Amino acid sequence: MQVTKGAEKTSEGRLRRIGKSLMKYRHLHLMALPGLIFFLIFKYVPMYGLVIAFKHYVGAAGGFQAIMASRWVGLRNFQMFFQSIYFTRLLSNTLIISLYRILFFFPAPILLALLMNEIQRTWFKRTVQTVTYMPYFLSWVVVAGLMSILLSPDNGPINALRQLMGMQPVYFLAQKKYFRTLLVLSEIWKNVGYGSIVYLAAITSVDPALYEAARMDGAGKIQQIVHVTLPAISEIIAIMLILTVGRVLDDNFDQIFNLYSPATYEVADVFETYIYRTGITEGKFSYTAAVGLFKSAISLLLILVTNRVSKRLGSDGII
Repeated sequence: MQVTKGAEKTSEGRLRRIGKSLMKYRHLHLMALPGLIFFLIFKYVPMYGLVIAFKHYVGAAGGFQAIMASRWVGLRNFQMFFQSIYFTRLLSNTLIISLYRILFFFPAPILLALLMNEIQRTWFKRTVQTVTYMPYFLSWVVVAGLMSILLSPDNGPINALRQLMGMQPVYFLAQKKYFRTLLVLSEIWKNVGYGSIVYLAAITSVDPALYEAARMDGAGKIQQIVHVTLPAISEIIAIMLILTVGRVLDDNFDQIFNLYSPATYEVADVFETYIYRTGITEGKFSYTAAVGLFKSAISLLLILVTNRVSKRLGSDGII
């Protein structure tokens, strides 16, 4: 009886502390409330719909009741995907494109931030920032249109230059061997400026006394970057790497969808584009729900592995 009363008092004390904390920081909680509501409505509530991955749901009228009334098929949808020719294609394409983006795009904003930090003239620095930030605000539809014009085999400037050099015009966007390279280059051009903002903010918080001490020890610009700047922002780099790895399987639908064609499906088709093409246009909702659930499991695994590696390297990680 005494144990029960003690537990009740402990629980009441905990609730009282939580209530006091909520009241003390109520303004901050109110500011966070819209974001929490957004994630609750658009991220957590729809998770119940994942049950259709284990059912034979054909998108019949009836909404939630139709989902509940659908026949349970267990893991059959997953088995169909694993046994199809698309499993190895989607998995390899997704991982290869994601690896390219991590190897070539992820360091690009860091390098740009380091270079802009060394610019002494304010007007030139602002000009570079404006020029590099602007492409971020263009949609992938616009970027795909620009690339189609630039790389057109008929009147595109790239192929016109090739013809002046005595070479034959090439339809780059329809060539499998060029497609992934164009994806990475367009990703860098569009997002490198915006991605550098976080690193620039981190660099500005570095203590200037560290640079002064490095200069007194005879360190040049490169040595200051390697031994002062990069170690100072290493925690931010680790966090951004973990977040990037978690997004690589989701982040490239708009880009690939607006750039690929049936001629490049073999090297360009990824989970997101396949889910859209098969689930939305062909109405295979249960099957593509299983594909999406498998992709989400891979994303979670990548986040956990990257977080564990970052902790082994001395970072705090995010989990």
